[in-house]
Amino acid sequence: MARITFFGGVGTVTGSKYLIEQNDKRILVDCGLFQGLKELRERNWLQPPFDPLSLDAIIITHAHIDHTGYLPRVVKLGYKGPIFTSRASADLLKILLPDSGRLQEEEADYRNRHQLTSHTPALPLYDENDARDVLKLLHPVPNNGVPIHVCEGVKASFLVAGHIMGASLVLLEIDGGKPDGTDLRFLFSGDLGHYDQPIVKDPAPPPACDYLMVESTYGDRLHGETSSEDQMAGIINQAIPRNGPILIPAFAVGRTQEVLYLLRDLEEKGRIPVLPVIVDSPMAAQTTQVYNRWHEEQDEEYTSILARKQHPLRTGSMITASSREESKRVNEMRGTRIIISASGMMTGGRVLHHAMRILPDPNATVIFVGYQAAGTTGRRIQEGADEVRIMKNQVPVRCHVEKVEGFSAHADWKDVLRWLEGLPAAPKMVFTTHGEPVSAEAMAGHIREHFGWNVIVPQFEQVVELT
Repeated sequence: MARITFFGGVGTVTGSKYLIEQNDKRILVDCGLFQGLKELRERNWLQPPFDPLSLDAIIITHAHIDHTGYLPRVVKLGYKGPIFTSRASADLLKILLPDSGRLQEEEADYRNRHQLTSHTPALPLYDENDARDVLKLLHPVPNNGVPIHVCEGVKASFLVAGHIMGASLVLLEIDGGKPDGTDLRFLFSGDLGHYDQPIVKDPAPPPACDYLMVESTYGDRLHGETSSEDQMAGIINQAIPRNGPILIPAFAVGRTQEVLYLLRDLEEKGRIPVLPVIVDSPMAAQTTQVYNRWHEEQDEEYTSILARKQHPLRTGSMITASSREESKRVNEMRGTRIIISASGMMTGGRVLHHAMRILPDPNATVIFVGYQAAGTTGRRIQEGADEVRIMKNQVPVRCHVEKVEGFSAHADWKDVLRWLEGLPAAPKMVFTTHGEPVSAEAMAGHIREHFGWNVIVPQFEQVVELT
């Protein structure tokens, strides 16, 4: 009999890890870092709740660090098996994971220099070399729904999930996984995109399955009636007379590309003037190349812009700050300009250096364009904090704080119901994951009310027998 254990992505939107076991077969779906609240981040430093050497395979739904950032730790502890993911996700991991290793090293170095550690020396969770060891194990596969062999008796199919480039729905088919000896089909939504967003295709219809895991990030809310275009244009045009900087915290993978696409479109339509746009993220520049490479993932509009020999992700006056020196020179600029920098939840990265200067400026504007998890600096600013702690400094928040509601790459609860309506038949059981407790419970309620299905909100380390 097969079973699943939830080692992350429950009670929180981070740390996704799901272990499927059938007899002597053990497959881990996603392998993410916990982020946000300290009590969650501390889980990253515990011994893994499973033996990495016992795993037959790892499957990755998409490249974001909350789904992949624990991979170097698992490989460092001895895992040498295959890591299956889509071709675009594999390309993005070549960018994201080495960067995550560097950040781990820089964090340890910072703690040692400032004596912020209870033991000496502070060590990184893993380093850049550990991250590069992961890349040797990647098995890129097409996002086309064709089953591939994972290990003896197990197949997996990858389909477009519409969240970011390369994001996948993953259908696991386990030979003899049911008690009666028939095959078991378990579908993982990964992070599900919402419909009609730019750049990437809409989520593929869900294939028939016995068990289904669906994300619930926005299980208790909707993206709003106002379009992201209208919101962004209004906020920027209101900010221009103040002649101050506009800071957009955005993850280098996915969100930065969506923001650039929108700003270019607003400029071309004359809805905003051409302003200096600074992308302060070398990773974002590399990611943009990946976005242009994988035509199988692009929607029709993005493809048509490329066919006109235009760059869909370049505004009229745009520069990329690659080096630290170029990043520092951004601070010398004056007048209204748009700075896009990671990380999107302001938990680290170059955005913090800009935030220290911009947050106290009453003429400045910060625009949030994505979900802000509990415990993050972005969440505290968005909820109206008078000051926040950044790199040991208490920074007052006097700037204008705005949010573009419709910008999330996650499906809201109505999008999820729309996607679930595509199932050929009711699954035996649905699990709502990747949501804070209120959101996961709300999503479960929507599914029960709409379909009458059996829905479980799993808890951390809960084991469920797949009968």
